[in-house]
Amino acid sequence: MAENIYLFVPNIIDYGRLVLAFISFYFMPTDPVKASVCYIISGLLDAFDGHFARMLNQGSRFGAMMDQLTDRITTMCLCATLCHLYPSYMFFFQVSMALDIFSHWMHLQGSALKGSDSHKKIDLSANPILRHYYSNRVVLFLMCLCNEAFFCAVYLCYFTPGPIIPVIGVGFFKLAAIVCCPLSLLKQFISVIQLLAACENFVIVDREERAAAAKLTAKTK
Repeated sequence: MAENIYLFVPNIIDYGRLVLAFISFYFMPTDPVKASVCYIISGLLDAFDGHFARMLNQGSRFGAMMDQLTDRITTMCLCATLCHLYPSYMFFFQVSMALDIFSHWMHLQGSALKGSDSHKKIDLSANPILRHYYSNRVVLFLMCLCNEAFFCAVYLCYFTPGPIIPVIGVGFFKLAAIVCCPLSLLKQFISVIQLLAACENFVIVDREERAAAAKLTAKTK
């Protein structure tokens, strides 16, 4: 009897992440507490799907795609809300969304084209920055955490600066946005590198296929 990939534990976790994400989207314009709680829980569950996939040997291409797209749409929809709340910074959030979607999609498809079952499995001959970024789980976790924390903090700052920290007299959410901003910008820079590397992978495959086609044509003449 064929395995039911849809009911793999990591995939069920991703379904829950999607439900929480859409609940968060619904409350984002009006209720920052409910929106933030659902959004944060959805994000934290991202650490569990991969763990269970490895522990239960339930890794799948379907699950990898679900995980990747869930990450992308949650960040994208939060940025879409920020465009509404901060119209003067709309271009920044639009660029961030476009770069995130473009770079990860190209990278994911490039990995699939090269036969990898995960976008996080980088060839040792690939870009050293991306290799370190994806192979070091601590770095990857901190970068993703700070990037999400920055956008969440900016979102919450629209409603309140957060509890005031006595020593420095700055709201907690505002401080979180300031602290996480450099790492968020660094992640945007890494996304640019990821996009360029993915484009180069596609070009390499194109060159190899065209060269092979040219040789086949030459033999048939």
